[in-house]
Amino acid sequence: MKEINIGRNIARIRREKGLTQEDLANYIGVSKASVSKWETGQSYPDITFLPQLATLFNISIDELMGYEPQMSTEGIRKLYAKLSADFASEPFDEVLDSCREIVKKYFSCFPLLFHIGALLVNNSMESDDKEKTLSVLSEAKKLFVRVKTESEDAELVQMALNMEACCALMMGDPNEVIVLLEGTSHKVLSSESLLASAYQMLGKSKEAKMVLQVAMYQHMVILFEALTDYLMLCTDDPEHYDKTFDRANDVAKAFDLKKLHPTLLMKLYIVAAQGYAMLGNTERALEILEKYAELVTGDIYPLQLKGDEYFYLIDQWIEELDLGNTLPRNETVIRKSMVDGVINNPAFTTLADEIRFKRVVDKLKISVKRTRHERNETRTSLKGE
Repeated sequence: MKEINIGRNIARIRREKGLTQEDLANYIGVSKASVSKWETGQSYPDITFLPQLATLFNISIDELMGYEPQMSTEGIRKLYAKLSADFASEPFDEVLDSCREIVKKYFSCFPLLFHIGALLVNNSMESDDKEKTLSVLSEAKKLFVRVKTESEDAELVQMALNMEACCALMMGDPNEVIVLLEGTSHKVLSSESLLASAYQMLGKSKEAKMVLQVAMYQHMVILFEALTDYLMLCTDDPEHYDKTFDRANDVAKAFDLKKLHPTLLMKLYIVAAQGYAMLGNTERALEILEKYAELVTGDIYPLQLKGDEYFYLIDQWIEELDLGNTLPRNETVIRKSMVDGVINNPAFTTLADEIRFKRVVDKLKISVKRTRHERNETRTSLKGE
């Protein structure tokens, strides 16, 4: 949001309208000297003059004052990317304060509030302090509650409700999650087929294909995430655990997730390896961790949402998302979490003495060091310029 500078705005708009300071003074009923002082910032017009000025210029009072309560989608996207990068490189508290200032300025821009809340959730663990993490999650939750109760965008309201529940879960309150979400519709109502058919009837084959590609992509992501989450619940039944992991793998192969959406595959591998370690299947756990290390140290960067040879019409849809193809967390933070997810994971304590596990750890550490070195070289180069 731009700083309010009513004097400069009055001068600019007056000139655009072809008016002199004397014309303006006569219309409002003040001296020319008063108008001059307004425009040079020596004084401000009385609040009762604002409606008259806005009427004369045929603009709103907000426009007259240079007040912009809403941020554009492109502005949100750029701001999110900057703050996400700052969380990866700057002191946590400084970036958190910046987020708070932005929230104050744009307290009625609900899409921005939602994404600031999501940013806080995605980086809350970077504080390295449990109490502070809970405090940040509480702040994020309040933003989602505001969006949920004040926004008139039904889709944004539903997303805010889900994120409010996510905060409650991360804060250790499963009962609140149930209160928030239980009773919401479990029916999947999809309009994509009807829309695609309508486009087809109009001879717009490309539009019909795009609608269905976007639908398939989203449903595929939802299915894969559900399979991964379900896998965590199946350790009480080893046979069912195997079947669930196999089906998730089948989906990954069918849609080539290694290239299309590797971050989904990363989570599956970590979850699956944890489960097999808990089940005492060391061989399978190590096998999956080796695949994980190969994936995260491979040619999958930069990490971003994108289409492929099959989903060749979804890039426009991705570009129209609030954050475009940017992932919710900065890539540096993601890479760090990739290593921490193995090295600092208590589920893998039983594997610590295994040679193969040590090799996986070494491979991940080397990858992170290389990334840090490359990032430092880039910063040095930019400073030199």
